[in-house]
Amino acid sequence: MAVAHFVADTLRKHQIKATFFLANEKTTRGDFSLDDSWSDFWKDLQKDGHAFGNHTYYHTYYMKDLAAQRVQVKSQFGPRAGQLQDYSQQDLCADLGKVDRQFRKMTGRSLDPIWRAPGGKTSDRYTRMGHACGYSHVGWSQAGFLGDELPSEKYPNEQLLQKALKAIKPGDILMAHLGIWSRKDPWAPAVLEPLILGLKAKGVCFSTITELQQHPQVSRTTP
Repeated sequence: MAVAHFVADTLRKHQIKATFFLANEKTTRGDFSLDDSWSDFWKDLQKDGHAFGNHTYYHTYYMKDLAAQRVQVKSQFGPRAGQLQDYSQQDLCADLGKVDRQFRKMTGRSLDPIWRAPGGKTSDRYTRMGHACGYSHVGWSQAGFLGDELPSEKYPNEQLLQKALKAIKPGDILMAHLGIWSRKDPWAPAVLEPLILGLKAKGVCFSTITELQQHPQVSRTTP
């Protein structure tokens, strides 16, 4: 969340609606991104008209399919961080439901019925499990990988900017973060606004994933 306010202000400045996928991740100020201390931030984004998807509560990575319609996962945060876990359908729904309940507590509205597995790692089974919980899985386009999580020593900001401006085409889903711990030269302060201006100059418009309807419709249930 190190550049969260910068990103929000930049999107607001250029009147761009984005889609935020939420997980309860540790922040540079010592709290977590879904703590009540971030309530005003998420409320302001909600008022700005952005869309909001689920990213699992503890930023939980899919590892592999198991027998009996279960999957193996590993959370980045939480009481079982770094441990392999055996997830059933019920476990995944409980995980996704925890994010939605906290978001509703902070903003008064539910998440949109979309989710993204951390790292984009999933399987047909895991995707179906998420769908059964009421969420359609949404990834990103190949050209839309903006590289903000790559080491800045090998992938400087100017290189990432020029690559994105050259490769991105209409219909692509772009992906970046509200802060990356490992990148020494933060991406957003150097690239986000020039990227927006450059794409606008090429005639590209911006929209939320839900407005583009680039995901299957699901019958939403409350996990």
